[in-house]
Amino acid sequence: MYDIIIVGAGPAGLTSALYAARANKKVLVFEAKAYGGQILNASKIENYPGIESISGFEYATILYNQVTKLGVKVKIETVNRILPDKTVITSKNEYQAKSIIIATGAQNRKLNIKNEQEFIGKGVSYCATCDGNFYKNKIVAVNGGGNTALEDALYLSGIAKKVYLIHRRQEFRGETTYLNELKTKENVTLILDSTITCLNGQDYLESITIQDKNQSSQELKIDGLFIAIGQEPNNQIFSNIVDIDDKGYIISEDGVHTKTKGIYVAGDTRVKNLRQLTTAVSDGSIAATMAIKEMN
Repeated sequence: MYDIIIVGAGPAGLTSALYAARANKKVLVFEAKAYGGQILNASKIENYPGIESISGFEYATILYNQVTKLGVKVKIETVNRILPDKTVITSKNEYQAKSIIIATGAQNRKLNIKNEQEFIGKGVSYCATCDGNFYKNKIVAVNGGGNTALEDALYLSGIAKKVYLIHRRQEFRGETTYLNELKTKENVTLILDSTITCLNGQDYLESITIQDKNQSSQELKIDGLFIAIGQEPNNQIFSNIVDIDDKGYIISEDGVHTKTKGIYVAGDTRVKNLRQLTTAVSDGSIAATMAIKEMN
């Protein structure tokens, strides 16, 4: 029997573990792949208060070591199901807890084209607010047609020398106000009815290949590509204990409480307006504090 079981060893999950361990609770963390979550892909973190600059890997490792030195166990096991009585069924065993915190995050939807994985952190990013400042006075492209893509292009227009906004359709799904504002920016060019087919470069991204609806291709030289085509949470396995919205995110009453007593949510996996490192660790600390406070 554990006091708190945490599903996910990203910043939200590990912060929950840190707070719970410091409250002298018996804590177990499950992670399907590797500790750190999406932050591992960040070549540099420079918008976290109190830390001038740090790599995503270094930050995740420091947090992981901080947590495990307090006696927290982190098991590499895939959680397959959670029962209302707080039984956690994994790929290897069954575990029991008094409280559970779901912090499984969300994966950025990828283009799934050549060299995309290789260039993550080397010219390819999924977060303009995280990495945009690294491209000051450089040439960048944003791929997507929703609000995130439009907002990213607007944000980058104040940093980069040139911004290309590439969308596979003629019409955008995002809000008209964002689009109208973008059209006033002299350094923003819209490339419509086009898809990115290849990322080119040696050690770093140097250019992208674009194909239009007529199957005509062109090469565009850029320094950075921001992919903004959505995220994919994986929460269907929790649908018996939490409410999930139409995009797959967990609905919480006040940020951390779910519909099932004793089961909490933290980080990018929940419905929220801002998905950043700062909001993930905030969620983690609040979820752990509430779990401790309300524990039977």
